Amino acid sequence: MKKIYILSAVLGLSSMLVGCKDYLDSDYIFDERLQTDDIYKNKDYVNRFLAEAYQYLGNSFVQDICCKDANPFNFADDMAYSDRTGVTNDYGAWRNGVYSEYGTKNNSLLTWTACYRGIRQAALFLKDIDKCTAFTADEVTDLKGQANFLIGYFYWYMLRMYGPIPIIPGDGTLDYMQSYNGLSLPRNTYDECVAEIENRMLTAAQMLPLTRSAQEIARPTRGAALAVRARTLLYAASPLMNGKAPEEYASEMVNDKGERLLPTQYDERKWARAAAAARDVMNLNTYQLYVAYTRTQTADEYAYPLTITPPHDAQFSDKDWPNGWRNIDPFESYRSIFTGQVPGNENPEIIFTHGQNQGGEDIRVLVMHMLPQVEGHGYNTICMTLKQQDAYYMADGSDVPGKDKEIGRGDGSDRVQGYMDDDVRDQYPYCDIPDGVSLQYANREPRFYASVGYNGAIWNLLNAKTQDDEKKNCQVWYYRGTNDGYRSGGGWPKTGIGVKKYVHPDDIADTDEGSYRRERITYRVDPVIRYAEVLLSYAEALNELTQSYEIPSWDGSTTYTISRDVNEMKKGVQPVRIRAGVPDYTDDVYASQDKMRAKLKRERQIEFFAEGQRYFDLRRWMDAPKEETIPVWGYNMLATKNMRDIYYTPIMIQDYPCTFTKKMWFWPISLDELKRNKRLTQNPGWTYPE
Repeated sequence: MKKIYILSAVLGLSSMLVGCKDYLDSDYIFDERLQTDDIYKNKDYVNRFLAEAYQYLGNSFVQDICCKDANPFNFADDMAYSDRTGVTNDYGAWRNGVYSEYGTKNNSLLTWTACYRGIRQAALFLKDIDKCTAFTADEVTDLKGQANFLIGYFYWYMLRMYGPIPIIPGDGTLDYMQSYNGLSLPRNTYDECVAEIENRMLTAAQMLPLTRSAQEIARPTRGAALAVRARTLLYAASPLMNGKAPEEYASEMVNDKGERLLPTQYDERKWARAAAAARDVMNLNTYQLYVAYTRTQTADEYAYPLTITPPHDAQFSDKDWPNGWRNIDPFESYRSIFTGQVPGNENPEIIFTHGQNQGGEDIRVLVMHMLPQVEGHGYNTICMTLKQQDAYYMADGSDVPGKDKEIGRGDGSDRVQGYMDDDVRDQYPYCDIPDGVSLQYANREPRFYASVGYNGAIWNLLNAKTQDDEKKNCQVWYYRGTNDGYRSGGGWPKTGIGVKKYVHPDDIADTDEGSYRRERITYRVDPVIRYAEVLLSYAEALNELTQSYEIPSWDGSTTYTISRDVNEMKKGVQPVRIRAGVPDYTDDVYASQDKMRAKLKRERQIEFFAEGQRYFDLRRWMDAPKEETIPVWGYNMLATKNMRDIYYTPIMIQDYPCTFTKKMWFWPISLDELKRNKRLTQNPGWTYPE
C-alpha cells in the first residue's frame, strides 16, 4: 500500500483557510508517515493535506497586492519606492532593468517553485480524495473544486508572469522538482495554457458553492473560478497575446523544437469570449459594487466626514443607487473597500481574496511604508507619480488643468495656482482640503482623496497613544525642512506625493527602536479580484468587437449574442463611474472605439491603482514601451514652505530611471530551472546557463 509523507502543511495558516482554529497552533506539525487510506479516513488529515496547497498560494512570491520585498508588480508607472533605488537593491534593480535570470530577492525561481509545488500538492489531493470516507459526497465535491481552482490559479499566476509555461501532463502529480533526467517538459503554447486554466476553472465552478461563510473567506467560490477564467480570457484577447506581439519578440519565443509559443494571427472572437466570461460572473447575481450611504453627521472617532455631494449631473444626481449617486457617499464607498472598515465577508464586491494568508509582505507592511514617518511612525517611503496623480479627474469629470499633452508632465505654467484659505474656500465646494494646501488638490474626484496623500493632507492616526505624546489627525507636509520632507537618507516620498489607499483611519505604525511590528495597523483582506474588474473587463472586451458572435455561457444553459453594443458597455462602465461620483462618458466617446479604449485604460489606471494590475495591463495592451520609458515626474522637494510655488513646479525625478527593453515583456525563467529541465526554453532577451 502506498505511503505518503506530508510536511508541516498548515503551520501558521489561517483558520479562515482551513476552517478550524486549532490549525493555528504553532506546535501543530504533521510530519509522520501515514498510509494513504488512513489519511482519507480522517477529516483533520485531509484538511491539512489540502492546506499544504493553500500554503503555496499564501507564499509571499505568489501575491498580487503586497510590499516590494516580495515582487515589484505593485509598482509600475503609478507608484514608486523612495528607498532601495540603487541597482544593488531589489527594487532598484527592477526599476533599472538589471535584474537577472537568477532574479533578486523578488526571485523568479521562488515564484516558479512555489506554483509548481502547489500544483503538485493539489493534484495529489485530487488523485486520492475519492477514497475519502470522512466527508459527505457534497463536501468531497467542494474539496475537489477547491483543488482544481488552486491548480488553475497557480498556472494563471505563472502565465501572467512568465508567459507560456509547461503544463504537467496526465493527472498532474509528476514531481516537477526532480532532476531533468527524471522529468523534462517543454513549454506549452499560450493558447494551450489558457485552455488548461479555463478547463480547471470551469470544472471548479461546477463543484464550488456560490457563497462561503466568514470562516471560509479565503476558499474560492463559483464566482471566483469564473472570474479567474474571465481575467485569463481577457489577457488572451489582448494584443500581446493575440497575434500582435512585436515580430522580433514573438519569433524568438519558441519551444525546444523552435515552434512559436505566442499566437501568430489576431482572433477577434477571443474578445467576444472574454466578454461572455465576464457576463457569466455578472449573471450569477451574487456580486455588486460596495457603497456607503450618505452621511449627514460626522463620526470623528472613525474619521468619517460629511458626505460631499458631487457636482450636479443630469443623469446621476437625482437618482438613488444603483442608478445614481443621490443617496451614497462616493468617497467612503471607495475608501472603505481597502481600509478594512468593511470586513471582507461583508463586502459584496470581493470575489476572491487570500484572506489572512498573505505572506510576510502583506498589506499591513505596505501600509507601514505608506504612513508618515514622524507622526505616524511609518517608513514614509511609498510615493505616487505625478502621472498617476494627474490621471484622476476633477469633480465634474473634466481633466486636471496643466497636464499638457501627456498626463504627469508639463512645466507647471498652466496648473492651478494658489492655496486654500477662507477667502477662496467657497469657490471649491467639492472638497474639504485644509488651509495652505495647493488648489491643485481642490475639487478632485472622490477616488483622488481616498488614494492620494497629497502635501498637507490630514492623516488621522486615531490609534495614537496620547499618553506617549502621539498625535491624532496630523497635517503632514513634504516641504524641505518639515518633519516628513526632504532629508538625507530615506523617509520621504521622492515625488512629493504620498499614498493613502489601504490606510485605515486607525492605522499608526510601531517601528520604535528599529523593530518591524504591525500590531497597530488594521487587518484587512486583499481584494485580489473585485466585481469592478469584471464590469470594466466586460466593457473593454465589448469595445474591441467589430462583428457579432454567438458564445455559450459557462454551463451551456444559454447562448449570448456578443457585439459592440453601447448599452451593454454602459452596464460595465456606469456602475463604476456612479460609485466614484463622476459623470458617464459622452456619446462621442462611446461611438469611437479608439476614444473608448483610451478612456477604459485610464479608468483601470484610477480604479485599480496599487492593486497589482497596472504592471500587467501595460504589457498586455503593449503600452509598456511608451508608458514605462516616460521619466517619473513629481514635485520639487528641495523647496521649503517659503518656496512653495517652486515646490509645485513639476520636475523629473532622477532617482527613478525608466526603461523598457525587449526582454521585459515577461519575467526571466531562472537559470536553475533551465538547468533542471533540458527542454525548457528561455524568454527572449534573457540568457541560458553556461
